[in-house]
This record gives sequence, structure tokens and C-alpha cells, in this order.
Amino acid sequence: MHNFIDNLAMEALKTIKSGYYKNIQTAISSKISLKQAIQNCKTNAIITEIKAASPSLGNIRSNFNPVTIAETMQKSGAVGLSVLTEPTYFKGSLQTLIQARKAVSLPILMKDIIFTTEQIDAAANLGANVILLIQSIFDKGYGENDIFKTIEYAHNFGLEVLLETHTEVEFAKALKTNADLIGINNRNLDTLKTDLSVTRQILESQNKYSRIIVSESGIKNSGHIQFLRGCGADAFLVGSIIMLTNNVERKVEELVNAL
Repeated sequence: MHNFIDNLAMEALKTIKSGYYKNIQTAISSKISLKQAIQNCKTNAIITEIKAASPSLGNIRSNFNPVTIAETMQKSGAVGLSVLTEPTYFKGSLQTLIQARKAVSLPILMKDIIFTTEQIDAAANLGANVILLIQSIFDKGYGENDIFKTIEYAHNFGLEVLLETHTEVEFAKALKTNADLIGINNRNLDTLKTDLSVTRQILESQNKYSRIIVSESGIKNSGHIQFLRGCGADAFLVGSIIMLTNNVERKVEELVNAL
């Protein structure tokens, strides 16, 4: 029986086979470290996300200008940008990443269902600085290579890796890799429900971890940032609530400056 993470992976295979990641326009490459940006951040390290839709909410924002939004996010204090390039469930676009790369000097995360070298090649050519890998995708055997070789391949291009987890077991596995950042997704990709306590439970289960921790999903306000900081998260990936608002600048500033 397939669950949603399987659907994501199988749809990604169709996208790969369609040639989506081939013959792409090469953007200006910039070697910017998201890891260092988070470490040097004096406020809350908010990674703001540009996306048009999500599986849980459907269409979020239509007819938006990625350049204007990216520039606004940078102006408002975001530590980095996450740009959705997955075209089916998130209505993402490779072109959006290219436009954002030209518009801002922030580190950019290519957020997609990535598990092949072809996709990593595309990320490097598009000017991304970080790629998202999902531990459960590799645990289920969808990876072209294992997680260790995939991370090594990304590092050979100068790309950092944000390795996403959702359970204590996945988090423990992620700690054994050379991933630059480890994400904790508060959203269960089987049910699509979010629970911020997932970050707390996972971090409480580990006595030692010398990685930057990014809490993802379900973050809506300054109180959520305060809670997750108290749990031990170093950075926060926020998408839907920003893309839903009429005032992106105000919302990003609220999260960045949450005490």
C-alpha cells in the first residue's frame, strides 16, 4: 500500500523521465553557505519559502512575482530562501529558482524530491547553494545511490545538504551522514498533519548532536518560533503562512524578530 511519500517519489520519477531537469538554463553560480549564514545570524534564522501550492492547502498564491517576493524576503531579514521546484504537488518551477538567484544574494535551497544525480546536476547549474534530501525517500530505496554517496556527490559540486527527518530513527540515521544541516519536518508525510512537538520529541531523544537543526512546517507566528528555539532548533523553514499573507515583509519581520 502506497502512502504519500511513495506518491511523491513515483511522481518525481515521472518528472525526471520527462526530461524536466535536462537542458536547463544555467544561472550565475554563487558560493554562499546557508550553514554559515545561520551560524552568523544575530536574529532568528528564518528560511523563507517561495511556493505556489502545497499538498495540504492546494493553491496558495497565483500570479506572483518571484523576483519581488525574493527581494522582499531578503529585505525583511530572511537568512536564506527555499524555492520549490517540484512541479506537480507544489506547482514549483526551475525558472523560479533562476529568477530568485538573479534577484538576491542569499543562499538558496532547491526544494524538490531529489534522489538522482541528474537533479543534483540541475541544482548546481541553476545556482542553488543547498539541496533538500529526505531520509525516508532513501530508506524506501528510491535513491539512485545510497544517502552517503548522494551527499558526497552534492558536496563535490559545492552544494550543502539539508537532510530532512520526521522520526527519532530517521534523525539518528541522519546524524551518521555528512549532511550539513538536519531538518525536522513537523509534518507527517503520511497524514499531512503537523505537530510542532515533533521537533521537541526528536531533540529530547538525543543527548548529543553537533549539527545545525532546521525545524520545518507548521510554523505560523512568533510564538511558534519561540517554542521551537526553546526546543533546540537553530533555524526555521517557513513557507505557507508567508505565501498566504498580503504583507510578506511584515510577516517575515515578525518571525525574524520574535523574542
